[in-house]
Amino acid sequence: MTTNATIEAANRDGEDRITVKRTSKHRLILRRFCRNKQAVVGVFIVLLMILYAVFAKYLTEWDYDEPDFLSLKDAPSAEHWLGTDVVGGDLFVLTARGLGRSLMIGFIASIGITVIAAFVGAAIAYFEGWAEKVGTWLLDMLLVVPTFFLLAIMVSTSTGTSGWIWLTFALMIFGWIGYARVLRSIAQSLRDREYIAAARYMGVKPLTILWRHMIPNLGSILIIHTVLGVVYAVEAETGLSFIGFGITPPDTSLGVLIKAGASTLQTAPWMFLTPALLLLALCYSMTKIGDGLRDALDPSSESGGKA
Repeated sequence: MTTNATIEAANRDGEDRITVKRTSKHRLILRRFCRNKQAVVGVFIVLLMILYAVFAKYLTEWDYDEPDFLSLKDAPSAEHWLGTDVVGGDLFVLTARGLGRSLMIGFIASIGITVIAAFVGAAIAYFEGWAEKVGTWLLDMLLVVPTFFLLAIMVSTSTGTSGWIWLTFALMIFGWIGYARVLRSIAQSLRDREYIAAARYMGVKPLTILWRHMIPNLGSILIIHTVLGVVYAVEAETGLSFIGFGITPPDTSLGVLIKAGASTLQTAPWMFLTPALLLLALCYSMTKIGDGLRDALDPSSESGGKA
């Protein structure tokens, strides 16, 4: 009995010495995200692309608008690392410039689309009755508008290096409609929550309720859409530029470079392969980052393991 009592006392003393280490929510999300190896590789690829787009011009003597007329359609060499195009432009700096322009369009347009869609979708869900019916009807009507042709018309009027600004603005104007309808359906489940009813009872203004209570509770969905929206914006820019309605010279983008390289694919494949591979790597990495964020932010997901 004495021995058993001693063991029990020792166990109680050991339990008293056990300390619980708390983990913050952000650190838990980071751990779950890092367990997705493909998502981590995607982040690494995007960071490399950003560094390449920013610092490539300092690694060579050539500028994107400074052609080498003695080297037309030259293959990759010690002087031109990725070769040259039909007018002697150095593809190393041209691709860096095009990648940077596509990244700017993708990130800015995606953030703008998410903000507009979140506000419109949450507002339609918050206001019940005829306001919700009218808002939903307007969204349904806007969904049938041929946005691709409107994008082409808006961007075709721009000239010079301002084309990317018009293209980004056009993507923000027409890209939020479908996503706002999805957010409206999700936000309807938040409208009847207790904290929303309490805020209404206390006389809080509707705009304050939207920004402080409804939209923040859509945060995980908005983050994932912002990441995946970059892929949509970059692909839209590439498609428009490829058919001649996007970025126009003297500016450049991945779509412009792919269009120029498509006509010389058999004689100068490096002109097409370099921007095409960068576009493929960008879309792949952003998609994997979006998958990793979805798993990390979803408590019910088991794909990220247990942190």
